[in-house]
Amino acid sequence: MANFSKSNVPQFSVDVYQNEFLPEGGREVSAIVTVTSTGGGTSGGAALADARPGGGSDAAVVIMVDCSGSMDYPATKMRGAREATAAAIDTLRDGTSFSVVAGTHVAAEVYPGNGRLAVADATTRAQAKDALRRLTAGGGTAIGTWLRLADRLLASADVAIRHGILLTDGRNEHESPEALRDALDACAGRFTCDARGVGTDWEVKEVTGIASALLGTADIVADPGGLASDFTTMMENAMGKEVADVALRLWTPVGVEIQFVKQVAPTVEALTDRRTEASPRAGDYPTGSWGDESRDYHVCVRVPQAAVGQEMLAARVSLIVPDPAGGAPQTLSQGLVRAVWTDDMAMSTSINPQVAHYTGQAELAQVIQQGLDARKSGDHDGATAKLGRAVQLAAASGNADTAKLLSKVVDVVDAATGTVRLKAKVAEADEMTLETRSTKTVRVKK
Repeated sequence: MANFSKSNVPQFSVDVYQNEFLPEGGREVSAIVTVTSTGGGTSGGAALADARPGGGSDAAVVIMVDCSGSMDYPATKMRGAREATAAAIDTLRDGTSFSVVAGTHVAAEVYPGNGRLAVADATTRAQAKDALRRLTAGGGTAIGTWLRLADRLLASADVAIRHGILLTDGRNEHESPEALRDALDACAGRFTCDARGVGTDWEVKEVTGIASALLGTADIVADPGGLASDFTTMMENAMGKEVADVALRLWTPVGVEIQFVKQVAPTVEALTDRRTEASPRAGDYPTGSWGDESRDYHVCVRVPQAAVGQEMLAARVSLIVPDPAGGAPQTLSQGLVRAVWTDDMAMSTSINPQVAHYTGQAELAQVIQQGLDARKSGDHDGATAKLGRAVQLAAASGNADTAKLLSKVVDVVDAATGTVRLKAKVAEADEMTLETRSTKTVRVKK
């Protein structure tokens, strides 16, 4: 384990959990890499404020509010969105650059306007909340245009942390899926974005896809009355971020193949295809912005065959941040993944508890998705089998939140064996909540 420490910046540590012992001929090496950042973030952001001349903040936030016609049905949605945005603005730390965007089939600046960002203080907060009162619903939905405007606004700020908050209540019907994908590709790596769906008329895969591409969180707020507290929490988390553009760099020796890299806590997020080459033997996987927090990653590599008694470094995992001056990136921390060949059966066949736990959590997320897709397509046997397996995995791992969500979609006969019956009637909000939160994991019990 290695650490990095500097004034005004959180300290990072990397811990590697694995069973490094392989049987003769064994080639697959799995490790859970726990990354922890402490001493910054949720301590209130004082370090951030100190880091800027004049005590300003090193962050910029754009709030994108769906103002399409459907936001008027029921009227509580638009009212909830205005109140939630006002609550988020109240949560902004002084000195934070911010803007509010109204999203329909086009994107429009609500405050401050003219392609600018405002700087949060008592006056600008009051002006922004006054501008919110004039928001009305009307028009279509083209989320790609909202994201591109947010990107332009955020790019105008000389800050390290760039963050978006996006609220929608409907499907992205007024632009093609390709247009949204192009917008996400253009914005990826430029800012992070949390996405929320309000009500039950939006598309789960669209909203979770936006958050995934932009390394943010996704959730459902079925009742518009819950928006204000959700927006406040989201903004508090955004204000807690202190280091941007952190990447997980994986170096492997000649002959080692990378099978996959994925985040496994607090949510499951595939990273394998997001690799950017750093050197002939090393590649970087994006992790976004960090405050005071801990995340777990599952790294799996395939090593060359070796004889009993041999050992090798299978991979080196480093956390890096770019140098603002354009020089070599800075290494925050690193850990090593090893492979040792043994003829001791007990040593080579034991599965590391962390690896076993997160393999189960990743399968849990997958079978929920497969089960819900089968249910929608009318494959009741397939849905029962997959959701039954999900119930079994949730119970075994102690994932009580997911177990509770599953119990609203299936009647649980026996959790230990995964014996369930599909409910005849399921509230749409319950099904969407399960789908949206299916990737949320629990950590290994200490």
